[in-house]
Amino acid sequence: MSLLINGKSINITHMASDFVFVQGAGDHPPGKATIILEVDESHREWEVLLPDGISKGCERVHLAVAN
Repeated sequence: MSLLINGKSINITHMASDFVFVQGAGDHPPGKATIILEVDESHREWEVLLPDGISKGCERVHLAVAN
């Protein structure tokens, strides 16, 4: 699982309906991102909003549904 922001991929360690836990994220302002989920040969992507953005060193990132 990964979170794609402006072409940069950030590893997702855990995912829930309204937040993800990430590793090694830098600062990112609020905006859109894409979650990429790959399991075996299945690939799924969907757009989400990061209403609070991401602060460097923060592991828990709040998500919202993108319109």
